[in-house]
Amino acid sequence: MASKSLAVSLILLFLVVACSAGRIAIYWGQNGNEGTLSETCATGNYAFVNLAFLPVFGNGQTPVLNLAGHCDPSINGCTGLSVDIKACQSNGVKVILSIGGGAGSYYLTSKEDARQVAIYLWNNFLGGSSSTRPLGDAVLDGVDFDIEGGTNLHWDDLARYLKGYSKRGKNVYLTAAPQCPFPDAWIGDALKTGLFDYVWVQFYNNPPCQYTQGALVNLEDAWKQWTSSIPATKIFLGLPAAPQAAGSGFIPASTLSSTVLPAIKGSSKYGGVMLWSKYYDDLTGYSSSIKSQV
Repeated sequence: MASKSLAVSLILLFLVVACSAGRIAIYWGQNGNEGTLSETCATGNYAFVNLAFLPVFGNGQTPVLNLAGHCDPSINGCTGLSVDIKACQSNGVKVILSIGGGAGSYYLTSKEDARQVAIYLWNNFLGGSSSTRPLGDAVLDGVDFDIEGGTNLHWDDLARYLKGYSKRGKNVYLTAAPQCPFPDAWIGDALKTGLFDYVWVQFYNNPPCQYTQGALVNLEDAWKQWTSSIPATKIFLGLPAAPQAAGSGFIPASTLSSTVLPAIKGSSKYGGVMLWSKYYDDLTGYSSSIKSQV
């Protein structure tokens, strides 16, 4: 009997550990020297890959995909990525289109504008159909809101329209990458809808709420505010994968594992770590260094 109860205890312990285990999200697409999408997924380090970016859309503009040195969508040069996307998904990796970014021309002028953008995204990247799908026939898992400019209007409308497509079968995941000052200046209202599955908060380039050497309190306070205030399934700690990947906010892997993660993993909303970006992760091996601790 003693051995049986020990076995049960070990199983319960495993389940607790498994439930609290985090995952890693990565951004791919803005540097042609970061390897292919299929190679990215084959590392086994990432549970989510955000394709960066669709930086032009809204206000009647023709949407434009920009995957930097990887391929040129203007000549249908990115349709071959459908093979990579399907390979990623077969390995359990969710592939998500990130809209917005730090530099682009995007904003929504009305609820109808948001509806039109949602229709475009559904038909060209998700489960709809179009003769001009930039990434071929692969069906992406969702849309990431990396909104860092324009206006703060109608992102909640876009989220509602996109999530509405989940009723047609495959779930449309919604993710977001707000800045760590709370609430986010651009998509703070949209995040209140409760429609977002995963929110990877950018704890970098924001000194008031990011980690600084020996001072955890600012990050910890901001983390508590995000996890207690945003009705998302999971919240992720967004970090640069190398010192040169951001102006500030880089946390050495050893410090992350020994000091930062133990302070935030207790939250039931803890989902893991988001890294910018695959190119910088290749330079440092950051994800491999932290994977067992996340």
